[in-house]
Amino acid sequence: MSEFALESSPFQNAQPIPSRHGCEGDDVSPQLHWTNIPDGTRSLALVVDDPDAPGGVFTHWIAWALDPGAGTLGEGEAAPREGRNDFGATGYRGPCPPPGHGWHRYVFHLYALDVELELGSGAAKAELEQAIEGHILTTAELVGTYQR
Repeated sequence: MSEFALESSPFQNAQPIPSRHGCEGDDVSPQLHWTNIPDGTRSLALVVDDPDAPGGVFTHWIAWALDPGAGTLGEGEAAPREGRNDFGATGYRGPCPPPGHGWHRYVFHLYALDVELELGSGAAKAELEQAIEGHILTTAELVGTYQR
C-alpha cells in the first residue's frame, strides 16, 4: 500500500504558499487532499504550525473530526470541529510572519486516528494533543513556506 499523503493544489511540498492564503491576502485556508488512508482510520485531525516564529512554535489551525473518506477539505472550508489557534481565534489563520523576518515554514500535520474524538469545538492545542495520544495510526505532513 502507498504511504498516507497530504497535498494541496495551490502549492507543492516545501514550496511557497500563495499570498491569497496569508494575512496579506484573503486569509482563506488552502484546499487539502489526502490519500492512502490506513486501515482502521476512524477520523483525521489536523494541526498547522509555524516552527520559525520568533517566540517559538506558533499554531495557525487546529481541526478534527475530518472524514477520512471525504479525501479533501475545500479552500476556505471549515473543518467539522476547530480549536483555538495562537491568534486566540477558532479556525484557520494564514501565514503572517513579521515583515523582513525571512522565510517561515508552515507544517501541516494530518493525523490518522483510530477513534472519533469526543472534543468540543474551541479546544486548545494541548487538549487535542492529549485526546489523540495513543490513537495515532500514522501522520502525513505537508510543508509550505511564506515570507513578508
